[in-house]
Amino acid sequence: VQLQAFGGGLVQAGGSLRLSCAASGRPIFNTGMGWLRQAPGKERELVAGMNWNGGFKYLADTVKGRFTISRDNARNTVYLQMNGLKPEDTAVYFCAARRLDDGALGYSKSDYVSWGQGTQVTVSS
Repeated sequence: VQLQAFGGGLVQAGGSLRLSCAASGRPIFNTGMGWLRQAPGKERELVAGMNWNGGFKYLADTVKGRFTISRDNARNTVYLQMNGLKPEDTAVYFCAARRLDDGALGYSKSDYVSWGQGTQVTVSS
């Protein structure tokens, strides 16, 4: 599967952005999906995850109450709505997929085996 994230940009603290991830090459309706991010000098971390139908979701403690993950399987697309952005949210954000036909929710970054080019999110103070 090929994954392309877009929707990043520069925003002031307290602002919002909505990231989208377009999947191609195969349908993702039966695949657990997630969003990871990597800030300069830091390891890549799992921000949000979701099972195949969106019935089960995971959000990192640092983004709970501010970020929402969702999906539209008909459009083969995954979203990350980010509200109340903080400077510490500055990072490159990657959309990621679990193994083919693994529709479970992944709680760890190692659960995700495919990711594409990320999109830069920069939050100014």
